Amino acid sequence: MTKRCLLPVSAAALLVAVTACAPAAPNPGQQITVFAAASLKASFTQIATAYEVEHPGTTVTLNFAGSSDLVTQITEGAPADVFASADTANMSKLTGSDLAEQPVDFATNTLTIAVPPGNPAGIASFPDLARPGVKTVVCAPQVPCGAATTTLETKTGVTLSPVSEESSVTDVLGKVSSGEADAGLVYVTDVRSAGTSVEGVPFPEATEAVNRYPIAALAGSKNPSLANSFAQFVAGSAGQKILRAAGFGAP
Repeated sequence: MTKRCLLPVSAAALLVAVTACAPAAPNPGQQITVFAAASLKASFTQIATAYEVEHPGTTVTLNFAGSSDLVTQITEGAPADVFASADTANMSKLTGSDLAEQPVDFATNTLTIAVPPGNPAGIASFPDLARPGVKTVVCAPQVPCGAATTTLETKTGVTLSPVSEESSVTDVLGKVSSGEADAGLVYVTDVRSAGTSVEGVPFPEATEAVNRYPIAALAGSKNPSLANSFAQFVAGSAGQKILRAAGFGAP
């Protein structure tokens, strides 16, 4: 039977009617855990704060790492509600195993060359990364930034001989900012968020390997409505404003 709200005839009746017909108040103890690619750390920290402000009482816990490492954690049963990947390939591993709902693309990103302040090795182009004596650091092939690097090597015919392959783009950035490497391939957004600790050297070939970022609620979420709400927030106007300011491209 359809519930109807009758017009009350007294103040007391009005209070009863409004209480009966009003939607349930949000649970102040709601919380979700978001697994996100390392390159999203700065922007997702801002997005989570904005989401909590818009949804009082909600707590968003963030876990950042390389996308492939996060997929491994999720498939091994790590508790998580949302996954934001730096590429579609790693997201597909979860959707193909029915561990994630239908993803939505929310951003794009491209690689750039990060060098220490002053660019002591004189890196000016992508081929310069293959020069003898240049200590270049890249992401491991299974990580999205590493897969993009491999694509660029194929497209350009330039074969790199990196001194190390890191498990996340932030690790590559750390090697460069500490002076352990002459150059590293990271995302445009990483150089922007790093401030003065590194300098960026753009190169035109980067457009040959654009990474698309998808986000999805996970099938094992204990709070699927909140997980979907956060994913929609990221893809919506508030999340997009933060992502654009960080240097991410439109999806």
